[in-house]
Amino acid sequence: MVKSLVQEFDPKKFLAKVGGGRTIVTYREGEPVFAQGDVANEVFYLLKGKVKIGVTSKQGKEGVIAILGKDEFLGEGCLAGQSKRISTATALGDCEVMRIEKAAVVRVLREEPAFSELFVAYLLMRTIRVEADLVDQLFNSSEKRLARALLLLANFGKEGRPEPILAKVSQETLADMIGTTRSRVSFFMNKFRKLGFITYNGKLEVHSSLLSVVLNEKPLLRKHGASRLPDDIKLP
Repeated sequence: MVKSLVQEFDPKKFLAKVGGGRTIVTYREGEPVFAQGDVANEVFYLLKGKVKIGVTSKQGKEGVIAILGKDEFLGEGCLAGQSKRISTATALGDCEVMRIEKAAVVRVLREEPAFSELFVAYLLMRTIRVEADLVDQLFNSSEKRLARALLLLANFGKEGRPEPILAKVSQETLADMIGTTRSRVSFFMNKFRKLGFITYNGKLEVHSSLLSVVLNEKPLLRKHGASRLPDDIKLP
């Protein structure tokens, strides 16, 4: 549904005509788009790059909620009465983001039915994604969770073939995303590469064959042996 709406309605062209309350900002790797605890009074639209959404506990432990990419919104919680940011959005590599004041977004949602329909459809898809993430954490092995995370990062299932993962997603970030240790991520990354599910030559490429790990009821890698391999994959 979102795909067909985007074909009929280009949010980038439309948002460019919003007028006041809109600015375009570039961020470098590691720079925060917004931080946990900041005043929430803007919505952001990602024009280029990827952004990591994470939360930090009082004890300093970080958890990664999601990694968002081009044509996705973030910070929309302010529209539902969120006064403070409950997470931190950090640029993964160079990013270009459109910042839209809350009042401007509310006005557009009221005045433009096409944009409202697109935005609601997007939020519904995000809700479905969050539910799928929860199911993934509750019932799937770390092996399957990593495979699914890599497929999502490569935009598997969207229009076209899986794309190389160009953003600098570290093994620590992947471990935080799927709720496991970096050593486990390293182990499975090496196994995925050995089986031809991924390749790494300056950039990480995910092949559609990796989907077999997600669809398999029994961990596929056990059939091929689970001997420890050297930690020789270094993600960007």
